[in-house]
Amino acid sequence: MLLEVKNLRVHYGKAEVLKGVLLEVEQGKIVSLIGANGAGKTTTLRTISGLEVPTSGEIWFEGKRIDGMPPHEIVRLGIAHIPEGGRCFATMTVLENLQLGAYLCKDKHEITRNLENIYEHFPVLKERARQRAGSLSGGEQQMLATSRALMSSPKLLLMDEPSLGLSPILVEQVADMITSISRSGISIVLVEQNAYVALRLADKTYVMEVGKIALEGNAKVLANNEYVKKVYLGG
Repeated sequence: MLLEVKNLRVHYGKAEVLKGVLLEVEQGKIVSLIGANGAGKTTTLRTISGLEVPTSGEIWFEGKRIDGMPPHEIVRLGIAHIPEGGRCFATMTVLENLQLGAYLCKDKHEITRNLENIYEHFPVLKERARQRAGSLSGGEQQMLATSRALMSSPKLLLMDEPSLGLSPILVEQVADMITSISRSGISIVLVEQNAYVALRLADKTYVMEVGKIALEGNAKVLANNEYVKKVYLGG
């Protein structure tokens, strides 16, 4: 198993926001987390990437326990986190944003190879390499944020609401991008408010409610679950 989260509990002050979360991610698979706002999806990603310290529980990545490790060490192990909204450095160029993603990589040949692969998959980023990131469209900024994460050669990509605020056409472009990344062998944990997209793209889905895993299983099976259809797919 690539990633194992065991009985994870997280507090914000006195409030317990994660209440014993368990989830697993296999190599090369897409796992999606769906649930209402405040269910704990973003906190789960932030804790995996080291931005939050768990109260209790364990996180294992490739057989190594990582809960409590600093974020830069977790990135070094092969986990990259794309926060909600992408958060590109708006005043920096597209190329400078991409180069920042490789700040832990010491192999210049690997950096060059990763950059060439990104330009091959996303030619618009090559065309706009000298353009300020803040001038890109919402979809292009999401593409840039994802590509910046890919510059670190991750084994696991944590994606938080990549389709947030995008038009239906751009949502489909982001979905195609996620599928392409998965086909390259990179595992993905996808937090997505758009349950249709999350269930369509994922191999396995976890439904989170008030800090707990309420349901889990094959994404295509859950898409036909009466409760999921009623609550998350509008009936």
